[in-house]
Amino acid sequence: MTEKTTASVASARTVSEGARQHGILDVSSLVLLAVLLAAGTILNMTVGNALATIGIKPQFIISAYAIAILLTDARASQAALFGLLSAAVIQLSTSIPGLNFATELAGSLAMYGVVRLMTREGRRAAAAPLVAAFVATLVSGTLFAVLGTVVMGAAVATALVKVPIVLGTAVFNAIVVQALVVPLSKVLHRA
Repeated sequence: MTEKTTASVASARTVSEGARQHGILDVSSLVLLAVLLAAGTILNMTVGNALATIGIKPQFIISAYAIAILLTDARASQAALFGLLSAAVIQLSTSIPGLNFATELAGSLAMYGVVRLMTREGRRAAAAPLVAAFVATLVSGTLFAVLGTVVMGAAVATALVKVPIVLGTAVFNAIVVQALVVPLSKVLHRA
């Protein structure tokens, strides 16, 4: 090979730093999501089940992808991937297999959209994590309640009994995300 051909082949195999940081399959973002999903799964199985006895059913997996979207400044495609990967993890414990692929995709894109709406000139509003996580959980939970009701063969109106659970979960997740995003951001920027 000539020197020019060798350089051309080498550059074709090199991923620019910009592409690496902003690509849909950014490895460091996926590792962050994996760690957050692992923590979320453990919390769902322990704290989540304990709180369910008093009518609050936190969904720490939603909190996990919400935090990942915030910490990675995810693009829409990444947010969608985070939602779909989260849905795959949820399949371990869901009551209606497969439904979460639609609900978490919608929730993750809602998270992305609200964060973008609350970001001006590169600065995110201080309440963006709280508001975006609330909306993401509300979208995901409402879809799960309504679609789940339909899939189970019940009348859509019966989904209304789930409204307090969905709202309680949305408030809980919003507080969790708001409380964790700043300290996690500081830790990750120091690492």
